[in-house]
Formats: sequence, structure tokens, C-alpha cells
Amino acid sequence: MKRPWIGPLAFIVLVFLAFSLPPYLSFTPEDSRLPLDPRYPWHFPLLVGHILFGTVALIACSMQIWPWLRQKRPALHRWTGRVYVLGGVLPAGILGIFVGALAVTPGFSGKAGNVTLAIVWLFVTYRGFRAARAARYAEHRRWMIRSFALCTSIVVNRLWTVLLVVALSPMLDSEFGGDQDALIKQAVEAGIWLSWIVNLLIAEWWIERSRTPKGRRPVKAPAPEAASA
Repeated sequence: MKRPWIGPLAFIVLVFLAFSLPPYLSFTPEDSRLPLDPRYPWHFPLLVGHILFGTVALIACSMQIWPWLRQKRPALHRWTGRVYVLGGVLPAGILGIFVGALAVTPGFSGKAGNVTLAIVWLFVTYRGFRAARAARYAEHRRWMIRSFALCTSIVVNRLWTVLLVVALSPMLDSEFGGDQDALIKQAVEAGIWLSWIVNLLIAEWWIERSRTPKGRRPVKAPAPEAASA
């Protein structure tokens, strides 16, 4: 199956990582793009770990959706899948629960969105991994499509935030009393939820679309008269 969107998607992921990752490779809290809670000195180490393991997950899942790798190099596909689950999603998801709870910028709604995302990501990936171990490959594929959608939600999160800021800007004076920070805060919180829920809905649409081969009509049951003839 040809998937012309894989190349552009991989490019977008690489651009996202090239922009987001470098500040955290210095391991210096002052370079963090995200505000840190000064009450918890371990906030920054948790954040760095989440970002580094999340980078592993993003790169590995971008390889996993490449049909050529799965068809021509199945052993490498399996090993990349193990790296994605055990070296990416598992540590990044667990750390994401704590990092999401400690986040400074969003309020309770945003924190709940990040924590829920981490938990759902861990759950669907576990289901996909267990299905593969049991050789239930069709089920494995469905769960991993969901996992991929959740993994890449961080990439579209920034886009949602920008779109929401633009959409809410006409209401700056009326709804937010001229408070730009309040507007941005609401856009950030809504973007957190939209980024992974919309991705997951698209994944479900893709799964349902793939269940029925293109152009094949469902077989109708015979009429009662024909069945009894």
C-alpha cells in the first residue's frame, strides 16, 4: 500500500525535534522552554527524561509505519517496535504522568489532559504489544495505529495552540478583559486536549476505513423467500 504522506510526516517530525530537543541536551534548567516548578528540584530531570524517551518513541514510530521496513526487513521492524515500546513509550509515558501533573503553564484542565494522554498512550501501546506477542497481528496493527496517533499528538499540539490563539483573539477584550495571558492559557489548555483527541478520532476513522477493502460492497443477507426456496 502506497502512503505518500509518510515522507512529509517524517520530515515534520524531524523539524519538530530539531527545534524542540536542543535546549534540553545541555541539561541546564535555565535553558528549559517550559516553566519549572521551583518547589520540586527534580521537575527538570523528569522533564528531560520524558523528552529524551519521547524522542526515541517519535523516531521509532516514524519507522514503524514505513511499509517497506515491515515487508522487506521484518526482523528490523520487530526490533524497532521493541525499542518504541520499551525504550520510548514505557519510560516516556510514566514520566509524562509526573511531568503533566507538575506542569506550571496550564491549569487543572491542561494538567488533566496531559496526564490522561500519558495513561491512554501507555494503555493502547500495552494492548498492541501484548497482541503482537500473541501473534494477533490484525489486532496489534489497530492498537499501534492508536499509539502512533497519540505519540504524534505532541507535534500537532503547537499547531492547535497557535490556531486557538488566533481564533480567540477577537474575544480578547470582551471575554478576557484584555488579558493576553489568560487568552493564551485557555488556548494552551484546549490545545492539549484537542491535539490527542482529534488524532485518536482520525486513527479510529483510519482503522474503520481499513476494515473494508476499497470498492468492496458489503454482502447482503438473502431475502427470506430466497433463503427458504
